[in-house]
Amino acid sequence: MNDIPDPYRWLEDPDSDATIAWVAEQNRRSEAFLSALPTRSKIRARLTTLWDYERCSPPSKHGEWFIFSKNDGLQPQAVLYRTRRLDGPAEIVLDPNALSDDGTVALSVSSVSRSGRWLAYGLSASGSDWVTWRVRDVATGVDLPDEVPWSKFSGAAWAHDDSGFYYAGYAPPGDGNVLTSVNTSHTLYFHALSSAGQDSVIFARPSEPEWLFSAEVTNDGRYLVITQSKGTNRENRIFLKDVTVRHGSRVGNDAPVVPFLDRFDASYALVANDADVFFVWTDHDAPRGRLVAIDRRQTESSAWTTVLAEAPGTDVLVSVARVGASWVAVWRTDAHERVSVHALDGARLHDVPLPTLGAITAMSATRDESDVFLAFSSFTYPTTILRHVVATSATSVWHQPHVDFDPNAFDVRQEFYTSKDGTRIPMFIVHARGLVCDGSRRTYLYGYGGFDISLTPAFSPSIITWMERGGVFAQANLRGGGEYGKAWHDAGRLRQKQNVFDDFIAAGEFLIAQGYTSSSRLAIGGGSNGGLLVGACLTQRPDLFGAAVPAVGVLDMLRFHKFTIGWAWTSDYGNPDDPEDRAVLLKYSPLHNVRPGTRYPATLVITADHDDRVAPAHSHKFTATLQDAQGGDAPILSRIDVRAGHGAGKPTAKVIAEKADVWAFLEEVLQG
Repeated sequence: MNDIPDPYRWLEDPDSDATIAWVAEQNRRSEAFLSALPTRSKIRARLTTLWDYERCSPPSKHGEWFIFSKNDGLQPQAVLYRTRRLDGPAEIVLDPNALSDDGTVALSVSSVSRSGRWLAYGLSASGSDWVTWRVRDVATGVDLPDEVPWSKFSGAAWAHDDSGFYYAGYAPPGDGNVLTSVNTSHTLYFHALSSAGQDSVIFARPSEPEWLFSAEVTNDGRYLVITQSKGTNRENRIFLKDVTVRHGSRVGNDAPVVPFLDRFDASYALVANDADVFFVWTDHDAPRGRLVAIDRRQTESSAWTTVLAEAPGTDVLVSVARVGASWVAVWRTDAHERVSVHALDGARLHDVPLPTLGAITAMSATRDESDVFLAFSSFTYPTTILRHVVATSATSVWHQPHVDFDPNAFDVRQEFYTSKDGTRIPMFIVHARGLVCDGSRRTYLYGYGGFDISLTPAFSPSIITWMERGGVFAQANLRGGGEYGKAWHDAGRLRQKQNVFDDFIAAGEFLIAQGYTSSSRLAIGGGSNGGLLVGACLTQRPDLFGAAVPAVGVLDMLRFHKFTIGWAWTSDYGNPDDPEDRAVLLKYSPLHNVRPGTRYPATLVITADHDDRVAPAHSHKFTATLQDAQGGDAPILSRIDVRAGHGAGKPTAKVIAEKADVWAFLEEVLQG
């Protein structure tokens, strides 16, 4: 277990003098290279222009208020607004840009009470996953003195009587290492408004330190629904707690938590309930999802009633919402999406028209309202908020941004290629209209391939900039994701993880064979689990690529479980402490497959000093090892952002600066 060299383990301590000095030197080297590139400032200027457009979230209804977020364009963080009328003036509820000089304090999560009176909002600093909750009066904008720290991986679920909210968190790190300490024993709490004492523990399982909790309150206010997961498993459990007033005596938080769906045999998500009948999305006996009705008193699967059946073919039921007396369903077909409306018995009523091939990035619906708001996006279609009135089948645009580019100047196509084992893999390819496939185009191949996460079409000013400068953008839908449901995820995890890398390598070979690019002009990129993807493919096929950009990647597959929430990823990767899993991990771990003297392609490793999701030590150790091993003359650089984390909450200016550096770097090194 300990016979594998780890010469750069000292870089795991982010606060040591040696690590701080190493980081400073790496940033000096990368800045010296990047600042000398004549295209850097031009690319940043164009990115700034493209990013300067108004971006809105779908509005949600709470009492008399509609609540939504909006970024005017170049604001560091989006601002939360309220309005009584969708076509009326909006007022600021919370502006996180006023909370820090550099925009690094982010509004990470928020929840408005059912009445619309209170806003629970979670702030995080410098991109950290740690959240501190505060409470604000929506009408007056005045905060209560409440401050709830040490929350993580949690939303807020309000009690219907506005008495407080449920949330999850951890005990403060005992060793004081806020950014690296392992997080276990997630606990569900109730915070009573204006209480200065200890919050009430609602649910905890000290004997199960790897359990994670989330909570929501049913629309009728009767039940607290507690969903328990373990790591990143698809499988979960659901527990119920009656929080109503009965017989004149408040049961509330003194009522027991009782099992509802506790077999841990499938994935379950509450959609709605009618008294004791719960409507649940599940992949139980339906790997691509279905909607079922389950009576709380008869939970065995033989007693369930199917409302929306699993789709034929390969379509996936992504999500369902109750809107009035209808169901609104989002379906995924070959990694793009469609929306349909159904009667309560499941009968199809009509489809919701969408502008083009794309995806729903967010949906806001309330059972008590008659309309649903959909955020629709595609590669050349900036995220637009559609309003669909279910009763009349009418669809209108609530908010459509105006971006300084010509969408008709680009082609979006979907290709299918064959992976190493014969599996058919979809890939989106986007480029300037009229592109001649002569093998000369700089091409950026992006992927993820893990944790049941699907890559669907989405708008990015960064991609537009790359294509305006002659580049091709390709997005491969690898196994390990959720594009085709449970089987697709399972085919790319644990001891099948190599399939993901084979899929990505085959995507690169396809792009070359079809004349889009050549090896010397092909770059690969991805973040987090996608950083692992890039690192593994870089070390397995260094000859295939001209450049690589692994961002905030999981790159040390023997020690990923030693930091923060890394242990949770064993459901996708396997457990390094298990000898059989360790043998599999060692075969593809990017850090452990760097070979001295190999000619590696130009590489820009990206990380951040406050990343407490994937510890920056992964990137640091990989960078140092790759620099030592490089047998060619291509640069190996590391760009280490300061006062930034895994990506969420990053100020707009920092995002633009990073994207400009990536494109300038790739234009420089993809010269072959």
